[in-house]
Amino acid sequence: MSQPGFGHYRAEQQASPGAVASGGAAPETGDSAEALLGDDAELDLARDEATARVERTLASLDAELVGLAPVKLRVREIASLLLVDRARRQFGLVSSRPTLHMSFAGGPGTGKTTVALRMAEILYALGYIRTARVHTVTRDDLVGQFIGHTAPKTKEAIARAAGGVLFVDEAYYLFRPENERDYGQEVIEILLTEMENERGDLVVVFAGYPDRMATFFGANPGLSSRVPHHIAFDDYTHPELVQIADLMVAEENFRFDDQAREAFSDYLTRRMQRPQFSNARSVRNAVERSRLRQARRLVELDRALTRNDLITLTATDVYGSSLFDDGSRSADSPETPDG
Repeated sequence: MSQPGFGHYRAEQQASPGAVASGGAAPETGDSAEALLGDDAELDLARDEATARVERTLASLDAELVGLAPVKLRVREIASLLLVDRARRQFGLVSSRPTLHMSFAGGPGTGKTTVALRMAEILYALGYIRTARVHTVTRDDLVGQFIGHTAPKTKEAIARAAGGVLFVDEAYYLFRPENERDYGQEVIEILLTEMENERGDLVVVFAGYPDRMATFFGANPGLSSRVPHHIAFDDYTHPELVQIADLMVAEENFRFDDQAREAFSDYLTRRMQRPQFSNARSVRNAVERSRLRQARRLVELDRALTRNDLITLTATDVYGSSLFDDGSRSADSPETPDG
C-alpha cells in the first residue's frame, strides 16, 4: 500500500488494486462499442461506471495524501474534463483529443509519484491510455555516453511506457546548456516528436524541483507548449507532517505515546530547518529510526515484553536522534541528516 504523502520510487510502478494488471487492454468506455446517443437523450454521469472508477481513484488519493488541496483540485478538474469529453463523444460531438502531458513541480517527498500513479488509473479508466502503468526514468535511463547511444536508450524507455505514463524524474538534468556536447538535448527532441505523434498512446509527466523546472521549460519553449497541465506540489506544513507521521506509525501497527508525539513534533520543527529536508520522505526515515531505537531499548530491558511494549514508541525513542545531540554523542555512532 502506498504510504501517506510518500510515493514508491521504482523503475516501473503499477496502479493500486481495482485498476488493472500491467499491459491489459483499456476498459470498455462504451462510446466506441455503442450507438451514438440521440440529440434528445440524457446522460447521467453519476450513474456511469467510468465515473464510479474515477471517484474511487480520487477517494484513494484523498486517503493516501495528507493536504495538497490545490493538487487534488487540479487532478479532479482534469478528471472532470475527461469525463465531459467522453460524454461529448457519446453524443457524436467531435473535438480535438485533450493533450494530457503534465509537469509536476515540487520538492522531494511531496507526493508527485503517488499522484502520477492515481492519474494513470484515471486515464486508464476513461480509455485515454491502454494500461495503468507508470514507467519512471531519470537522465541516466535516457542519455547515452557516446554518439548514437542516446536515441536507442530513449526510444527503449518510450517503448516500455507505451500505452501508459512515462514519468521523467528530475527532468531538468536533461538540459545542460553549459555543455554544448551534452546528449540531453537529443532526448528532449525525441520526446517532443513522440509527444506530438503519440498523443493517443503515451502521456509524459515531467517532475522536479519548482525553480529548476521553471528554468527547464523556459529554455525549451517547444516542450512547454506541449505540456498544458502544470501542477505545483507545495511543501508540507508542520501540522501536516505530524499527521503524516501518525498515519505512517499506525499503518505499521505502532503508536506514539503522548510524550513521544510531542517529541516527534519537536523533532520535525528542528528537522525542517536543516538541509536536505524531504517532507514525507524525511518523516518516513525518522519513524524508521525511532523504531530502531525502540528495538534496542526493548532488547536491553531484559524482561518479558507485552503487546503494549511492542507497539509503543516513547519519547526516549525519538529523543535519541542526533538532532537533539548536546555534543556528547560518540564519534562512532553517526546518523544521517534524517537522524
